[in-house]
Amino acid sequence: MDNNASERAIRGFCVGMKNWQMIDTINGAQSSAIIYSIAETAKANNLKPHEYFEYLLTEIPKHMGDTDRSFLDNQVPWSEMLPESIRKPKKIN
Repeated sequence: MDNNASERAIRGFCVGMKNWQMIDTINGAQSSAIIYSIAETAKANNLKPHEYFEYLLTEIPKHMGDTDRSFLDNQVPWSEMLPESIRKPKKIN
């Protein structure tokens, strides 16, 4: 068992950190890490990250008044309920 895939996933983040002067607080670093984690999880689940974030930012506000958060089960990157428009096309071998 190895962690090569996870190391490759965070490589771009680690390389770019030197250029990200805006991350000068703990909260900024935590927020950046959360967003990066969501993007990489989306990629790992064959989603288009930009389209996935756009989808989340339009769907989640529709439920802001809800006390039941079960709708989030359908928003996770591995959910089968996500629209096909945010999925990467399947490669044909």
